[in-house]
Amino acid sequence: MRILVLGATGYLGAHITERLRALPGALLRTCGRAPTAHLRCDLATATPGDLVELLARAAPDAVVNCAGAVGGTALTLAEVNSRGPAALCEALRAAAPGARLVHLGSAAEYGPHPRGARTAEEDPAHPVAPYGATKLAGTLAVTSSGLDAVVLRVTNPVGPGAPAAGLPGRLTAELRRAVGESPHGTVRVGDLSAFRDFVDVRDVARAVELAVAAPGPVPRLLNVGSGRAVPVRDLVHGLVRTADFRGRVEESLPAVGRSAAVPWQCAEIGAAGRELGWGPRYSLADALAALWAADGAVGAGAPVPADRR
Repeated sequence: MRILVLGATGYLGAHITERLRALPGALLRTCGRAPTAHLRCDLATATPGDLVELLARAAPDAVVNCAGAVGGTALTLAEVNSRGPAALCEALRAAAPGARLVHLGSAAEYGPHPRGARTAEEDPAHPVAPYGATKLAGTLAVTSSGLDAVVLRVTNPVGPGAPAAGLPGRLTAELRRAVGESPHGTVRVGDLSAFRDFVDVRDVARAVELAVAAPGPVPRLLNVGSGRAVPVRDLVHGLVRTADFRGRVEESLPAVGRSAAVPWQCAEIGAAGRELGWGPRYSLADALAALWAADGAVGAGAPVPADRR
């Protein structure tokens, strides 16, 4: 099976690429802006014609789109998260109409839902910020394309390589700095009262693998999460314990931004189990341990794990 991965050097893309490389019979090629990519392409600016040429060269049986932006201006978000998937779908219809497309969406597309509720794939989407709105536009481009395509709507991923734009990556960097001080310093965080559905990046990568390799048609949209909502405070204090941090954690109040607009997030993940045979295997504690071992302990002076050398 020839698999083309866009955005392979990003946070999720790196984990997904590593997982797909292990698929028996997989011939993997990567596409992106990084010099290490097999094929150079910027999905934010590439025209459908550019992508047609790229797809003709790659001749993929499956395409995985991990390219996306989580921060920046509304224009940047729209170019990568909305325009990019639309251009990709147009190019696929012209150059590789039989290829399966697996596109990574986001639970931010759902927006606010009642506390205690689990959002199912058929629930209405009401994003509250440009990120969720642009991801939703990308999802609609994929699901209405007529291609053999599935959007995996991912909740809050946690694991090695977490970007500083999100709480897990930012907190890991702060704890690494603070643990290096004697006595341990102070770490300041925002409001932690919101509930989120955290999922291990390794579980996300396995969901993508199963979606790529599924022998028959797959639904247009599937949630990928833990199926559990926990306070963001649990993630922070779990990472603090994992880091053996003995300083102070100062939390600011009240909630602002998305924490205030979306105080509760929890995905219904039964469909992914029925359709792909997928379910989460790792706990939040597992994800935090892997994150700290890879990105925290190394920076704090611990030996580099073998898989990071």
